[in-house]
Amino acid sequence: MKTVGRLALAALAVVALVVLIYIANVVAGMRSHARDAGTISGLRVRAPVVILRDDRGVPHVIAGNEHDLFFAQGYAEGSDRLFQMDTLRRYILGELAQVYGSRALSTDETERAIPVRTMVQTQWQRLPARSREILGAFSDGVNAAIEREPLPVEFRILSYRPDPWTPRDSLAVAMVTVLDLIDDWDAIARRDAAYRRGGIALLDARFPFTDPCYDAPVLAGLANVAPGPMCRRRLADLERHLADPRPPVGSNEWAAGANRALHHRALLANDPHLALQMPGVWYLLDLRAPGFHVAGATLPGCPAIVLGHNERIAWGATAGTVTSLSAFLPPARLDPAGWHTERFSVRLGRNASKRYYRTAREFGTPTADGRFVLVHWNAYDDPATPAQAFIDLDRAQSIGAATAILADFPGPTQNFVLADTSGRVAYQLAGRIPNDPVRARWLHPASDLARDYPAIPFARMPRTAPSRDGVVWTANNKMYPGFYPFPMSPQFAPPYRAYRIAQLLRARRIYDVAYFAAMQMDALSLAERELARRAAPLFGGADASLSVQLARWNGAMDGDSTTATVVEALRLALTHRTTGRVPALLETPISGHALHAVPLPSPEPWRVAGAVPVLHALASLGISFLDGTTLPGYGDALTLHVQYPGYGQSFRAVWDVGNWDAGGITLPQGESGEIASGHYTDEVEAWIAGRLWPLPFSEAAVQRTAVARETLAP
Repeated sequence: MKTVGRLALAALAVVALVVLIYIANVVAGMRSHARDAGTISGLRVRAPVVILRDDRGVPHVIAGNEHDLFFAQGYAEGSDRLFQMDTLRRYILGELAQVYGSRALSTDETERAIPVRTMVQTQWQRLPARSREILGAFSDGVNAAIEREPLPVEFRILSYRPDPWTPRDSLAVAMVTVLDLIDDWDAIARRDAAYRRGGIALLDARFPFTDPCYDAPVLAGLANVAPGPMCRRRLADLERHLADPRPPVGSNEWAAGANRALHHRALLANDPHLALQMPGVWYLLDLRAPGFHVAGATLPGCPAIVLGHNERIAWGATAGTVTSLSAFLPPARLDPAGWHTERFSVRLGRNASKRYYRTAREFGTPTADGRFVLVHWNAYDDPATPAQAFIDLDRAQSIGAATAILADFPGPTQNFVLADTSGRVAYQLAGRIPNDPVRARWLHPASDLARDYPAIPFARMPRTAPSRDGVVWTANNKMYPGFYPFPMSPQFAPPYRAYRIAQLLRARRIYDVAYFAAMQMDALSLAERELARRAAPLFGGADASLSVQLARWNGAMDGDSTTATVVEALRLALTHRTTGRVPALLETPISGHALHAVPLPSPEPWRVAGAVPVLHALASLGISFLDGTTLPGYGDALTLHVQYPGYGQSFRAVWDVGNWDAGGITLPQGESGEIASGHYTDEVEAWIAGRLWPLPFSEAAVQRTAVARETLAP
């Protein structure tokens, strides 16, 4: 017995020692971060590369050649965002269970339905040699950071090391945003269910094409957008338009030519709406080499700049919300040769396998409602990476050159706004849209599988001509007035943000950076103001004060407003969404009598009721110390300042075209993914205040604002 007792004590001591070592390793990881100063030698660069970091940790890379430039970009991203990059790679390739165990297996099984690994292999083979060299140099830089910098704390918490980065991994992580922005098979299946239940009438009622009261198409021109809503309607009609089931993933952008700008330079504003997370979606950079100089935001794991400017041109983008693909009910008998087995490694669990259907033309996938469909998608049967277009845009010297590049942009289809140093601005829709007459409103019958739906010609895509007098804008809305000769979209995003942009642009003849930045902070909700005023007369008696409150509300979803809290809850109730405060109601339009049964919340200020936490990926494991700063309630899904649980403005940028040191770009939290870096959440105060943080671009400004200098040497 004594021996058994001693063995038990020894085992407990070993366990305690292991736990102490684990805790010490995590604590060390919390206190360490990648270097940002000094010289690192023995790297695969051809000459020394300088990385200057400004006061918020943004790298300004100065290299003697493009190979070394992109190596240094990879080193910087691998130093600051390695865990995020590895998580994105594992997510899109369906390999999370290798780290998270069986809890992640269902996510992996869902992601493997899309054969991303095969798609990016073809993308890689089709890239020109120069782009393959860029991706190779970038990957070498990431791997050098993995080897030479301390592992981020997340790897210590989860007790694993990342695999080496490859050029194909960069193409794969770019696909995460592609899948975020397409109109996918689940969206088609929802529309198909309405169509099969009630025909075109129910389909149009449940999924309105647009809200004509607030249409603000850029092709109509600013003068032709009405200053106030164009129609009066019943509350039930407004409900129908507010009941969009899609999350508020989208973007705002607008630009004005030099003749409309105070300082006679074109202006461009862009704020993409994506996930609010830690670390953020975007990583900021300034990249300089002989004949190449570009700055702005990129996606961690990807080389070059995705949204930003070079020395001659600036560009922004918003999701097109157009048809992305065609989905089909399967035939009675599928080709037996089309079935393939995918195998899954599961950490601390039993490995698994699953069969998937894929042919040269289509792949099979279950929809969210449990149906099996076949998908025709150009990104699958004719793979091309969007990364190539952005690499080329980084070098474009005019709007004309940029437009020529966008002719080959594969998607996801984007509304691009362009501005150059000639003072001109332009709008261009780019990306492959299948010329499918069904336009993704329902699932095709299996008999349509043999049909081909080639892309709408680029020359026929919506656009505006470059102009110094031009004013252009988009917000995922219908971009053309009246009828368009091609089947463009099953359902555009509600046009409320676009209409508000047009209102604010009409309010002035001349603009400046400050006005554009103030527009990005606008929290007036036009549709919810209309909702409040139409609902107000339906309250009376004991609710008479509420009726007055709703009728007088100015529509501002600002932090001090208590009415904003009530209206948000009312909207969610009327559109049948379930939240923690408001139960789902029946599908039929709600009556005035039924409004009295809606348990509206206590009138706490919107800054409290609408507060949005910004969570780290490990929050799902109960780990909260890596979460970001909670953002106070301000704006919602329908305002220009989009902020909603899980989604929001992912950066705000205004470019004073040609005077690049003016204007700026701000992130919701910070540049770094390392909590000990000092740049994890250091932009929050500026973000909440609506302050643009300058992104130094000229050599003088970069040198003046540099606070750390790092050299990567051979």
